[in-house]
Amino acid sequence: MIQGTFYIISAPSGAGKSLLLQRLLKEQLLRDIKLSISYTTRSIRPNETDGKDYFFVSKHTFKNMIAEDAFLEYAKVFGNYYGTSRESVKEILSSGIDVFLDIDWQGAKQIRTQFLLTCSIFVLPPSIQELARRLNRRAQDTEQVITQRMKQAIIEITHYSEYDYLIINDDLESALTDLKTIIYAQRLRVHNQKVRHNTLISKLLVV
Repeated sequence: MIQGTFYIISAPSGAGKSLLLQRLLKEQLLRDIKLSISYTTRSIRPNETDGKDYFFVSKHTFKNMIAEDAFLEYAKVFGNYYGTSRESVKEILSSGIDVFLDIDWQGAKQIRTQFLLTCSIFVLPPSIQELARRLNRRAQDTEQVITQRMKQAIIEITHYSEYDYLIINDDLESALTDLKTIIYAQRLRVHNQKVRHNTLISKLLVV
C-alpha cells in the first residue's frame, strides 16, 4: 500500500491557515486526508471540542507524555504546551491517508529531522495591516495577546524560505486552489504513481 504524505503547514496567527484547512477537509475529491490533532495544555475556547480541535490535557499529563517520548514534536507557545502524537501520525500515514500537521516553524524543524518525506507549506497574509485586522476581527484575544501575536508573526515570516511551497492568502478561494494543486502534484510524483499503478506499468513494460 502507498504511504500517505506528511504535510507540514505553517503560518503566522491570523493568516487564515485554519480556515484553509477546514475548507480542504470538506472537499469531496480529497477525502483521504486527515488533520493531525495536537495535544495542548491551553484552556478550551467556547467554540472548540475536545478531541476535534485539540486534545486538551493538564501540564502534568503533557510532561508525562514528554518523558515517555510520545511526541514527534512539542513546543511552549504563549505559556502553553502543544505537541504532536508520534503513534497517531504514523498509524494514519501507514493506512495510505495524507496527514496535515498545523505547526509553527520550530515544530516543523523538529519534524524534518525525523521524517525525510515531508511536504511543507507556508501561508502568508497579503499585508501586515490585513494580518492585524484579521486578529482583531476574531475577537478571541486581548489587546496584549494580539500585540504578542503580531510580534511573533514577524519572527514566523522570516522562516518562510525553509518550506517547499508558499501560498499568499489574499483571496480564500484562490489560496484553496493553490493548496489543492500542491496536493494533486504530490500525488502525481513518480514514486507514488509507481506504487499506485504498478500493475499497469508492469504490463506496459512487457515486450
